[in-house]
Amino acid sequence: MEILLEELYKTDIHVDKFHFRKLYLEDLNYQINGITQSGKTKIVKNYLFGLKKNSYMYIDCSDLRIDVDELNKTLSNFCIKNMINTLVLDNYIQSINIVNVPQLIICSEIEYKIDFLTTLKLYPLDYEEFLAYEYKYDSTALNHFFQLGGFPSMHKINSDERVIYLQKALKSKLNDVELDILIFCAKMMAQKISPYSIYERIRHGRKISKDKLYKSFEALSEKNYIHQLQKVNHPKAIRKIYLCDISLKSVLTIEKNFGRLFENMIYLELLKSQRDCFYDDGIDFYLPKNDEVILGMPFADERTLFKKMEAIEAFLFRYQIKKVTAITMSREGSVSHPLSRVDMIPFDIWAIGD
Repeated sequence: MEILLEELYKTDIHVDKFHFRKLYLEDLNYQINGITQSGKTKIVKNYLFGLKKNSYMYIDCSDLRIDVDELNKTLSNFCIKNMINTLVLDNYIQSINIVNVPQLIICSEIEYKIDFLTTLKLYPLDYEEFLAYEYKYDSTALNHFFQLGGFPSMHKINSDERVIYLQKALKSKLNDVELDILIFCAKMMAQKISPYSIYERIRHGRKISKDKLYKSFEALSEKNYIHQLQKVNHPKAIRKIYLCDISLKSVLTIEKNFGRLFENMIYLELLKSQRDCFYDDGIDFYLPKNDEVILGMPFADERTLFKKMEAIEAFLFRYQIKKVTAITMSREGSVSHPLSRVDMIPFDIWAIGD
């Protein structure tokens, strides 16, 4: 193992053209959690690139040459002998012992309870981050976002290879049950789904216990492959399910529903801005701290929005909603309403403006 550590220590770090993210690293101890292809490795390597070559060490724990028992015996002494200031354990697994170094960075899908590490959650690109990859900021950028989604690697993968590339990445990180659940959630994107209803559907195609499916469902949620949205004031009600990235809809299913895809995209922007939100019947997103309702209406005009306002008027009155924002593809405008300010805002303006 000493020979392998020497090889890894001497290996130069290479970073392709780096686009800065909203998450950045300082000289602290971190655990960076994010799904596969979210950009964890590239952020860490870009950080290491700014350090002195002999002051850091990068280890990909998924390297098949690593014997964990041997690594645990040798890594600490190796770091002391070579005066390693920054140690990165990418694709970290819990069986690898934590080493005492001035700066430790671990990357994984799972969040571990390690007190001295600052936890950073990395999601796929939001729309503003996505624009850094675009050559020009015009109407084609949003269409490109729908095609590629938020995985940074998609910008360098040929269009005819993207689906299989992501499918392989998911297969390498998820077990068969988790993948089956994710495929079902892709079909049911932005709809109310209970773990039991998933069990009822999947058990016809494979032999599986309810407990195992529930644990796999929770694992997908904890790793942020799927997100659950609670109904306002009804914590026990069935939750709505959203995917970690809109691209997974076309990667995992041939079913099309642009309205639900658009709603999922809005949800991810709200998630990444860390704003608390809930759903209700007829209400896509309710933001209590803002007294605001957000509706996904990609092709709305003033007439359809006015009808929608009539349908949700009881909710607006009950929660004293001050603002209703209808997110559209391109339409701008407003509708007069006695209870709330009502605006139509194109997604690209709303996402960057907020």
